[in-house]
Amino acid sequence: MYERLTKCPLCKSGLFINQLVVEDKAISKESFIICACKNCDLWFTNPRPNHENIQNYYESPNYISHQEKTRGITDFLYLIVRKYTLRQKLNWVNSRFPKKGRLLDYGCGIGLFGKTCQSDGWETYGIEPNTNAAQIAESKNKLTLIPNLEALQQQKKFDVITLFHVLEHVHLLNKTVKVLLGKLKKRGLLFIAVPNRDSPDANDFQENWAAWDVPRHLYHFNVKSMNYLANKHECRIVETIPMKFDSFYVSLLSHQYIGSKNKFIKALKSGLSSNRKANNTKKNYSSLLFILKKK
Repeated sequence: MYERLTKCPLCKSGLFINQLVVEDKAISKESFIICACKNCDLWFTNPRPNHENIQNYYESPNYISHQEKTRGITDFLYLIVRKYTLRQKLNWVNSRFPKKGRLLDYGCGIGLFGKTCQSDGWETYGIEPNTNAAQIAESKNKLTLIPNLEALQQQKKFDVITLFHVLEHVHLLNKTVKVLLGKLKKRGLLFIAVPNRDSPDANDFQENWAAWDVPRHLYHFNVKSMNYLANKHECRIVETIPMKFDSFYVSLLSHQYIGSKNKFIKALKSGLSSNRKANNTKKNYSSLLFILKKK
């Protein structure tokens, strides 16, 4: 059920140490070790559920990104903000690639971003391993799905490929990036959004930071490790965009996990504080969107 890594999943170095022990507060209540690679600076969950068993940690009504309905005010706020962020993501894509073409949303969930792009004139496809989410993406949101990486290799190339909070979930890290880049046109753009473990809110909440989200998050990136990934795959990061809303939602979940009273007020203060500190250095927001191009 679990697999223990003896080498870093990014750089294959054996030089890593145990860094943190974090509880899966969202679903299983199990504890997991996060290791830190001393070579590329990637942190990774180890040991971790194997590919066959990881879905057990997503099968919960608490996993809101695979749901359509709300179960409480926190979920309600998430869905309200999601309507805005869907449009924001589309604007990010359109402003960097104004000529609409073929777009792949890897890890598309229930297909809302793909549907948003499709309505705006993009020829949009998705890949989603979760069966329930994929069914909603196809049946309700009318997104054309590609079953897996193997099937993707039979497709024509794409102008834009997006992974919004997805790369930290995939077991085959280097293979996935390699295949996606292979299906990207020469002038195409790869959008990768991930939580940033060097953010002020990560520092404030420590092991209670909700964006660790073990064991669903297999990797825990920062700017240095993302730059290593780009160089390893012969890419360059052409732009880094802060995702400022994430600090508020992550802070809200974090306060919820530690049982804070007045969690909504405290989350607002924590989110504002995190963004203000990050803005002072012009980096290290709670989540970062990296835009990559092939060299």
